[in-house]
Amino acid sequence: MAEISTTTVPANGLQVHTLSLPGTRALTVLVAFDGGARTERPQENGMAHFLEHLVFKGGEKYPTYKDVNETAERLGGVLNAYTSHDLVAFHITVRAESARAAIDLLTDFVARPRLDEEELDRERGVVIQEINRAYDQPSTIAEYLIDRAAFGEHPLGRTVLGPEENLRSFTREAIVAFRERRWAGARGGAFLVGNTDHLPSQAEIAELFARFPALSQPEPYVPAPDFQPQTLIEQRDTNQSHLRMIYRPGVNVRSMKERAALSIYSTLLGGSMGSRLFEEIREKRGLCYSVYAAAHAYADVPILQLGSGLESGKCVEAYGRMREIVDELRAEGPTAEEVERARAYSAGRLVLAFENTGAVARYGASQRIVFDEDLDPDKAIAALDAVTLEEVRQIAADVADSLAVACVGPHTADEFA
Repeated sequence: MAEISTTTVPANGLQVHTLSLPGTRALTVLVAFDGGARTERPQENGMAHFLEHLVFKGGEKYPTYKDVNETAERLGGVLNAYTSHDLVAFHITVRAESARAAIDLLTDFVARPRLDEEELDRERGVVIQEINRAYDQPSTIAEYLIDRAAFGEHPLGRTVLGPEENLRSFTREAIVAFRERRWAGARGGAFLVGNTDHLPSQAEIAELFARFPALSQPEPYVPAPDFQPQTLIEQRDTNQSHLRMIYRPGVNVRSMKERAALSIYSTLLGGSMGSRLFEEIREKRGLCYSVYAAAHAYADVPILQLGSGLESGKCVEAYGRMREIVDELRAEGPTAEEVERARAYSAGRLVLAFENTGAVARYGASQRIVFDEDLDPDKAIAALDAVTLEEVRQIAADVADSLAVACVGPHTADEFA
């Protein structure tokens, strides 16, 4: 059972959430803001991720990337960050005895980044290489295409990395302006998760997190558009195709109960080796090596994504059968045995994931900043355990027939009509 407390830093309004987890010697310190890719203006696409890279170049006390990296290593820590459409987050996991030093390090370079002009130009080249590497991978291109097929020109349809031409145009002034517009304490949070026995005093914690500047409440993100799905194909003369499909289920993403039911539905559809897609598409028909279904909830819209990597000559057959399986579940609903097995599997996976303090911290950031909900990990597990057969059948019935389709391979859009 997690012990949870929350305080607010008077200087900037940043909430600090402490989750004490029994039975661990580790502590994760994570800071996140509502400053992901969906908050970018069109000409800024890629800036949230670029800024994530740049802050690691040093702050006031640790002024260079070498100071940051070597300090983390001396702490025996694992230091990293991520940018999604909804969030940007920075985190370090250390042995609990290094709690104060870890908070000191993270709040220095994240809250007080130097954003040196020379380092900006050097890192610009690194991120452009990251972008180019992504476009060398057909499976990644398929992910980019399906987002655009599902969301069009809306920010959720853009890539997190952004286009190369944007990266080349970003100035230090524009990056600082984006940070000041999006990294407000009112739309962020700090999460101290794990063994909290060695945390400094509340006064000292507040002093360290007060390094973040006081900023105005950011403007709201652009709401998700109505679903106007497209079929997008990138033709390549290859032996393997990468197929992606997105449905928009009728789920209220602001309801943990409904998100839990959607998670169980996606598990029995294609989230395990006992799922319908895996059994039918791979085991019975041998159409592919990889096939899956996964549910995801953005701040204001859910998606159900299906995907497969398979021999190009079998792609259209697999696509048709995958659609039929969704149709069968819509018409007939899942069986009681399927739901029971998927519920146990989903809850069990979450229990195992939450053995990791970093996973609990990332969950807490999503719960608090994206959904403004309770961040207790035990309640997430309980929500899965409580899902009923009828709730999952309702999810299945509400998955409309319209879908976005994307594929990389030797195909035309007509094949997926």
